[in-house]
Amino acid sequence: MAITMQYVTDEELFEAPRDGQKHERVDGELRVSPAGFRHGAVIVRLTIRLGAFVAERKLGHMADSSTGFRWPGRKADRPDNVRCPDLSFVAAGRYPDEHEPVGFSTIPPDLAVEVLSPGDRPGDVLEKVGEYLDVGTRLVWVIDPDKRTAVVYRSLTDVRVIAEADVLDGEDVVPGFACPLKDVLG
Repeated sequence: MAITMQYVTDEELFEAPRDGQKHERVDGELRVSPAGFRHGAVIVRLTIRLGAFVAERKLGHMADSSTGFRWPGRKADRPDNVRCPDLSFVAAGRYPDEHEPVGFSTIPPDLAVEVLSPGDRPGDVLEKVGEYLDVGTRLVWVIDPDKRTAVVYRSLTDVRVIAEADVLDGEDVVPGFACPLKDVLG
């Protein structure tokens, strides 16, 4: 379950403790989401596989859950959100001169990955998926370690469920990447 607090500035968000929880700004408020060991282990297993594939082929930039992406918020008096996917990929050529930003990225990820934690609310996750897609993220994977499935979103109407025995496919976003979901789930 996410905990929401008062409005936070960029500086306060950058200074959030590195305590194993995800810190995001949603409609101007700090949202803190706890994650457990299994959550982190799934992300690491996927990061190793996807990261090696991307690096070997020089396909782009990978980032972890401490990386913020800034885009317009939904409230006029709170102009932006900073979201932090558990894992993200930005294709080569999207950052000027291939320089990764020092602060929050204003260029959305091409692939955003969320791994569900036991306290995640379905509505909050779907809200985040909708935001990713609205700002131009081309592919979203939501991995559910409890159900041992992943949901693949190209839009809110183009949705596929991947079973444990199936393969996570990078499609045209990370061309050639394929990984059995069971290898990521452990």
